[in-house]
Amino acid sequence: MFKRWQFWVGVLVSAAFSYYALMNLQLEEVWAALSRFQVLWLLPAVAVYFVAVLLRTYRWHYLLRHMKSIPVKRLFPVVTIGYMGNNVYPFRAGEVIRAYVLKRRENVSGSASLATIVVERILDGLTMLTFVFAIVPFVPATVRFRATLAVASLLFFGALAAFFLVASSPRRTEQMYGWLVNRLVPARFRGPVKGILDKFLVGLQVLRRGRDLLLVFGVSIVLWLAEAGKYWFVMHGFRQAGVAINVPFHALVLTAALVNLATSIPLPTIGYIGPFEVVGKESLMLFSVGEEVALSFMLALHAALWFPITMLGFYYMVRESISWSELSAAQQAAEQERDQRLVEEMP
Repeated sequence: MFKRWQFWVGVLVSAAFSYYALMNLQLEEVWAALSRFQVLWLLPAVAVYFVAVLLRTYRWHYLLRHMKSIPVKRLFPVVTIGYMGNNVYPFRAGEVIRAYVLKRRENVSGSASLATIVVERILDGLTMLTFVFAIVPFVPATVRFRATLAVASLLFFGALAAFFLVASSPRRTEQMYGWLVNRLVPARFRGPVKGILDKFLVGLQVLRRGRDLLLVFGVSIVLWLAEAGKYWFVMHGFRQAGVAINVPFHALVLTAALVNLATSIPLPTIGYIGPFEVVGKESLMLFSVGEEVALSFMLALHAALWFPITMLGFYYMVRESISWSELSAAQQAAEQERDQRLVEEMP
């Protein structure tokens, strides 16, 4: 079950980030800009966002093909339930929830599907870094910004290199973790632990096919440009009301990239509240957008990102007869799968 202390830690961390985002701002100006926002611009914004969600679903379908070919139509509800989980639970628990729901619905190994989700996150990080590196020459970047970019680059490229190494030499990898498990894990746990690692290794096999990797990377670029399109529509909802925000599209792409790099970190926040606003505000301020206007923009954008996918995920959760207690338990699906295999193998 989802632990209550985790929820309250998430609330406190989100509150701390939110306080930082609001610190030293004229709150009446933030509200004035928000109240002038023309909500009809949310219609095309939400529409283009769901185009991006469909592209994400297609990408996951492609990553799963070597295990089981699941039509996009059947995968879409699973993806939306997972995104709802990310919006409701801390630590990006929706990723594990997505693997759990896929196993429940399509009988695909949770460990193997979770490996493909990890590959997704790495591809997203690399896509965001590609955008940042392409745009950063046009940004009056600060020393802090460049240092953060260097750390993020090291993390994502390092993770990709490690996964490539693992996927390219599965037999050697299997021997390596088999050696470690035999020496570090008690005898009765070795079988289940190796089974989970074997399935995770299967999920990484897509990295061995260069053509497949190029295709999913291309889809990643298109879907994140579509995501930046949502930022563009929300910006026009403010601009048409006379709010002073008019930045080029590449500035919105950079903002989307930095926000999503930041929220890809599994922090104990609720629905990314706090970090989303802080990073987005700071990014827009690089392009001379006022603090109050930048925060108003990020608040409207966050609401437009949060509510539609969360409501749709809740609808699919009810349709699939999945309870909240199941979603809470699915936070620790990896441990559950391990324990289940242990019970099955014990005399």
